[in-house]
Amino acid sequence: MRTNGTGTQGSVDRRGLLKLVGGSTAALGLTAAGCGGGSGSDGGTVTIRYAWWGSDDRAKRINQTIELFEKKHPKIKVKTDFQPYLDFWKKFNTQASGGNPPDVFQNAVGFLRKYDAKNVLLDLGGQVEAGNLRMDGFRAGLDTFGEVDGRLLGVPVGSNSMALVIDEKVFGKAGITPRPGWTWEEFHAALAKIRDTQGRAGDSGMYGVMYLYDLHLRQHGKAFFTPKGLGFTEADLTDWWTKALQGVRAGTYSDPKKVSQVKPKAALSAGLSACEFTWDNFTIRYTSEGKSEYGLAPVPTTDGKRTGQYLGSLMLSASKRTKHPEEVARFIDFMVHDPEVATIMGYDRGVPATTAQYEAFKPTDPVNKKIAAYEQQLVDSGVLEQITPHPAGADIAEAAFLRIAEEMALGKSSVAEAVRQFFSESKTALGS
Repeated sequence: MRTNGTGTQGSVDRRGLLKLVGGSTAALGLTAAGCGGGSGSDGGTVTIRYAWWGSDDRAKRINQTIELFEKKHPKIKVKTDFQPYLDFWKKFNTQASGGNPPDVFQNAVGFLRKYDAKNVLLDLGGQVEAGNLRMDGFRAGLDTFGEVDGRLLGVPVGSNSMALVIDEKVFGKAGITPRPGWTWEEFHAALAKIRDTQGRAGDSGMYGVMYLYDLHLRQHGKAFFTPKGLGFTEADLTDWWTKALQGVRAGTYSDPKKVSQVKPKAALSAGLSACEFTWDNFTIRYTSEGKSEYGLAPVPTTDGKRTGQYLGSLMLSASKRTKHPEEVARFIDFMVHDPEVATIMGYDRGVPATTAQYEAFKPTDPVNKKIAAYEQQLVDSGVLEQITPHPAGADIAEAAFLRIAEEMALGKSSVAEAVRQFFSESKTALGS
């Protein structure tokens, strides 16, 4: 098995959605049944516990896939545990600390090394060798996305990438057509033109979008994370946040107070801006929230070529304490390869990770067609790179970045104070 750095999912966007690739914080609880590190068997039937987070629509879809799995694998029963995002990780951390994590669970890159260091995650490589889990047929190198130091700790279920979501009507009226390879200078000129001709901010504010800042750093030969800590300096972040506040004062970025007031609605769909950076598979959110037409535009570049982009993914991981590793592996294999699963899930967790599922689901609605076309363009253009490994504690650093950036934008701290606070909290979280 090849060694490769792993990367995310995800945060819950800039106001909560970027926290995690393809996630949602909608509240719903399907109470788990069963207990113990691995669930027992009865009359030759094995029961495994499966936990995940997401919207209630995701829950309905996943329950349909579980019914399908149990129909095709009558000797394996699946008990479910569904929570909103924050509640999921709070409960999971308690379960993991008590030696009672679910047998299989939804995971994201920011948590791989954290729970690997806590000896929670099962290396699925042995199940691949045993023929219970196939790691062939994955799109665009996603087969290595869940590897840490040569061990397979997660299997991707879908893919997404950072993108610029635009209000197509506003951009059209302003006479702006974003094209691959456009530069940051051209991007900021476009924001100013939108402000001057359309009477609204160009962008909703980039200061708290950790994964966008990661791309910007990668365009300059750095990255947000290294395998052991942060990959940038206080001077780097000072420059980024200073320019962000300058954009707010100039009116090219939305007023942070107004952005905060319209939550949970996004600033873009609320009409406060003409674009914002987020994961491509979140585009459907704007269509459901807003009254305009929304599309995907290329990420600006520093040199006209390198975007720093990569495919991120939600994934499925297994507990090292499971008593049923073979059944868990077969469950994961089914969820990432079975074509019928793709027709049920659609793009709920991103574009399907395997070719079989990608070909099984052909979106018919305009939004999902745009998502598929956007990712295909990224693959065809050759701009995709490998994600930088996230160290243990990356999830805490990511949450701190979002929170501190928002406090700074609202005037609760200066740039200098915010930078010091972020580095202080991150060094504690990352142990560096």
